[in-house]
Amino acid sequence: MPHILGYARVSTDDQDLAGQRQRLESVGAFRIFEDVISGKTFERPGLAELLHYIRPGDTLAVVRLDRLGRSLRELLDVVETLKKQGVALLSLEEKIDTSSAAGELVFHVFGAIAQFERRLIAERTRDGMTAARAKGRKPGRPPLDQEKLNAAMLLMKAGIPPTKAARQIGLGRSTLYREIQANSKA
Repeated sequence: MPHILGYARVSTDDQDLAGQRQRLESVGAFRIFEDVISGKTFERPGLAELLHYIRPGDTLAVVRLDRLGRSLRELLDVVETLKKQGVALLSLEEKIDTSSAAGELVFHVFGAIAQFERRLIAERTRDGMTAARAKGRKPGRPPLDQEKLNAAMLLMKAGIPPTKAARQIGLGRSTLYREIQANSKA
């Protein structure tokens, strides 16, 4: 008997899978596979387990297409794998159901539009950086203020958490964590 199987993914431990679980259960998901991992990596144990578990006639349900993959190529690869296994894809947010020819067409059109949008953004960014250079500006991240970094490191040695130290000194939290990680490797 065919089943609806759910896949839920969040990028960090700070995020909650409960909302995705609830929506997948509301459409009758028999079992939900989960990952807490960035979309940047395509090695997702939960998705791999789901693809191994799923059977012909089943439907894979996701809340949004971006839970399956960040790029059009990733999404198309997953959908092609599902198609070869005789499995349909159901995306709740985009209202896509690839069990029909029309649903499959809509999926490919949405995917192509998303890819087009990403390329337009990249082109605009490159154009903006070229224009900034032409005006004598240096686009990109400003150079790290070593004095601020040293002050933040001293605060952390005094027992202040990195996030609070970064805020007090006026450094970005991610900048401080990046530097901590770089210094630990050195």
